[in-house]
Amino acid sequence: MKQLWNERYSDTAYAYGTEPNAFFKSQLDQRPPGRILLPAEGEGRNAVYAAMLGWDVVAFDQSEAGEKKAMQLAEAKQTSLSFRIEDAMEFNDDTAFDLIFYGFFHVPPAALQPIYTHLNTFVKPGGTILLEGFSTRNIGRGSGGPQNEAMLFSTSRIKSLLQDFQTLEVWEEEITLNEGPFHQGAASVIRAIGVK
Repeated sequence: MKQLWNERYSDTAYAYGTEPNAFFKSQLDQRPPGRILLPAEGEGRNAVYAAMLGWDVVAFDQSEAGEKKAMQLAEAKQTSLSFRIEDAMEFNDDTAFDLIFYGFFHVPPAALQPIYTHLNTFVKPGGTILLEGFSTRNIGRGSGGPQNEAMLFSTSRIKSLLQDFQTLEVWEEEITLNEGPFHQGAASVIRAIGVK
């Protein structure tokens, strides 16, 4: 997988654009800044936006090419962030986070529960989880994401992944993506907001 992402991010163009994810932006725009974790952050578009709003950002990804472009984007936007090359199951931090955003963080089925369970432990009590990912209904649409149903989301699957949160809202939504060359067009997504 690491090689796939390094190849995708090696192009000079940003695979998913330089603007933040629309759902992520709408949520951050109504929240006071705090400490935020962005797993599988790719080329840094969400991390840079959060940093520009004053969030203390920690982002990670497997891809060195992604990190390089994230830091270039941060420099271009005159902001700074912490970006690590890290495997999700090896991530660790001494300080809990106010918010974690899982943005199209699709992993093989066997890794799904372990990875999300591990990362969810880094949300502080009262902290928030935001999630957006492709639904199983997105197969064949051409708007992006895995074409393997086992790697896609349903509302029940997300409720299971986030079952330890005190309040949880999970829903499916039809949207139009316009996020660089790899996320374009009509898409079915699962969104979630959870409070620990």
